Amino acid sequence: MTEQNDAKTGQKVWFITGAGRGLGIDIAKAALAAGHAVVATGRNPDKAALAVGENENLLAVKLDVTNPADATAAIAAAVDRFGRIDVLVNNAGNFYAGFFEEISPEDFRAQIETTMFGPINVTRAALPVLRAQRSGLLVTISSTAGIAGGEFLSAYAASKFGVEGWAESLAPEVDPFGIRTMIVEPGFFRTELLTPESTSYAASTIGDYSERTEQTVTAWKGMNGLQGGDPAKLAVALVQLAELDEPPLRFAAGADAVGVFEARAKELQVQADAHRELSSNLAHDDA
Repeated sequence: MTEQNDAKTGQKVWFITGAGRGLGIDIAKAALAAGHAVVATGRNPDKAALAVGENENLLAVKLDVTNPADATAAIAAAVDRFGRIDVLVNNAGNFYAGFFEEISPEDFRAQIETTMFGPINVTRAALPVLRAQRSGLLVTISSTAGIAGGEFLSAYAASKFGVEGWAESLAPEVDPFGIRTMIVEPGFFRTELLTPESTSYAASTIGDYSERTEQTVTAWKGMNGLQGGDPAKLAVALVQLAELDEPPLRFAAGADAVGVFEARAKELQVQADAHRELSSNLAHDDA
């Protein structure tokens, strides 16, 4: 496929991380169903190809997002096959859950490496291609945990808050090159995030937390497979949003996500008002 053919047919090239399971599979299938080409990446490319299904517009490529060399090689493979990249979806992720004191430093760092530095590594590899094209859309799958933190989420929320700040700051840097940025904050969707393959619970080692740990782990394990959000519908929505000339900087994915957005907006306003006089009188007297 050439750039000229791409312009004529409207076919875009989607590059999706974490496409071997969960939401990544649904995004790949939705993009292919819409007539686009897809580069489905994962630690095991054969698994990604099998999960998405055979298609002449599909290329499966090995990519461990924590490995910058993998990212560079995967982007090069995508361009070699399809000539360009139009939509980059940073979707790969995992979940280290637990109370902060009980999450090991190694696991906390591992969370940041995957869900914050992972998107950074892949985007860094892709940006020279997108700049040369003077076009492209960077989609980063964040979470409502990137808008509002909560107990048992310290590592995960830290990574997602980091991703939010990075992507929001990146947006004006790349906008002059025709590159758009969209951050997606899903609520609870029936993906594989809460399965044992994706979620690691910190060992309960501190008595003060033991009862709450047991209650939280039991509740979350019970929720697995019963989440209200349909990932296939989210995938279709993302394909629709990617067609917009001006995609939103943030997309609240799910009614529960809309609720988190609204609650956080109200909380920030209350916090701004609570000590407004004190906050507003901190300038130098000669200012």
